[in-house]
Amino acid sequence: MGLDGTFHILTLGCPKNRVDSETVISLLTRRGLRHVDDSADAGTVLINTCGFIQDAKKESIEEILDIASRKADGQRIVVFGCLAQRYAEELKRELPEVDAFFGVNSHDDILGYIETESPVPAHAGQGARPPAPYAYIKIADGCNRGCSFCAIPAIRGRFASLPPEHIVQQAAELIDSGVRELVLVAQDTTSYGREFRGYGLCELIEDITSIPGDFWLRLLYLYPSAVDERLIETVAGNDKVCKYLDIPLQHSEDRILGLMRRKGSRNVYSALVGGIRSKIPDVTLRTSFILGFPSESDKEFRALLDFVREAGFERLGAFTYSREDGTAAYGLGDDVPEEEKERRYHELMMLQAGISLEKNRSMLGSVVRVLVDETDGDVAICRYQGQAPEIDGVVIVEHTGSSVRKGGFIEVEITEAYDYDLKGEPV
Repeated sequence: MGLDGTFHILTLGCPKNRVDSETVISLLTRRGLRHVDDSADAGTVLINTCGFIQDAKKESIEEILDIASRKADGQRIVVFGCLAQRYAEELKRELPEVDAFFGVNSHDDILGYIETESPVPAHAGQGARPPAPYAYIKIADGCNRGCSFCAIPAIRGRFASLPPEHIVQQAAELIDSGVRELVLVAQDTTSYGREFRGYGLCELIEDITSIPGDFWLRLLYLYPSAVDERLIETVAGNDKVCKYLDIPLQHSEDRILGLMRRKGSRNVYSALVGGIRSKIPDVTLRTSFILGFPSESDKEFRALLDFVREAGFERLGAFTYSREDGTAAYGLGDDVPEEEKERRYHELMMLQAGISLEKNRSMLGSVVRVLVDETDGDVAICRYQGQAPEIDGVVIVEHTGSSVRKGGFIEVEITEAYDYDLKGEPV
């Protein structure tokens, strides 16, 4: 941060990392330091890294090297987050250009370092960014599930719920600041409250949605075997809760699920999808799958494709398997060639593009309520309840006029449908 008290933060990885970055931004701006949008203008550049899979680690290293190659005299680089937690000593040896490394949940340590290195500037109190129409709220950290492919427990530790009063207060403050969509995130959202007696995710949903105001509440990262009847009924019966469930299944075939140490089976997952759709007819279901897990056969991959056709997920993400040291699956090897993993990935995503297009075409002529994320002239980038921020498509709304504002809700008729996006006009 040098002498001018400015900082820039680059966030890599999942929405949970974004929550951590927003926390750091809030701490620093409250202490009088100013956030800037361009790293070249910052006295300190903070990089919040991801270390979940090989591609994420590669991206983090490349971004650190890129920032380091442009490091100005007097500028500091601070690296924190999952990659720094997992490989701190290696990074210190290989990246001498970086001034400091911090692991996960090191917000106070980062603040202490920056305050020690940088005096509070004269422009104290400036630099708070206007809120986006949506915000992520992390409700827990860590994970106890023990999936064989996942390094998160080694990085983040065991599951721990945040206090409900803290979460509800944060939600109320965000709503008061103009946020119109709250997105609850954790490594395992459905385990929220496991340490508390008689208070879990359903109670938290009820408390948050009792806050006065017109807003949406969205749930991400639900563990499939923990999505029970009570949670489904809570989502179905609460007007403020988006009829959108993100349930990463990771695979459909029993043998692979067993090797992954995932609870459930193809039959269980099919029943879960059917049960949700019967209770919430207008639900949007999102899931994710890992392709090329050790020993995954072409027959098992074909069965996964059949499962996806049968389930008809509105949203779907996929990853090729990344062999991570320290995980239980590391000892299984990595016998599916990378080119075969990529082929399977593209075949699955081509199938999903067709499913998504069909689902979007079914919405033609319908009128939906959308949240305005951005405006540019008479065009607005919006989302309806079935589209999560940053990971799903959008509704492009034309001929909005001057009355449409970022952060507002409007009614839109869907006029065009594409693979992932929609187009509409105000009604």
